[in-house]
Amino acid sequence: MNKLAPKALLNSKWTKVNVINKEKHFSVIRVTFDEDQRVTECVIQAVINNNEYAINWRDLKDSTQWKIGWK
Repeated sequence: MNKLAPKALLNSKWTKVNVINKEKHFSVIRVTFDEDQRVTECVIQAVINNNEYAINWRDLKDSTQWKIGWK
């Protein structure tokens, strides 16, 4: 399990374990918080083609799907 704090999400870099459409490396480009400082939106962007995807930020904790940094 990857350790991750919501406030450290923005501009963090991630590598997808199971590559789809040659999209392997991603950056978190947008994180939105509610009034209680809970994450309400997390958007990642593929480095290779700039496609954007809204994801559940907790999915990044799953080390079987994501690795911290670009590897």
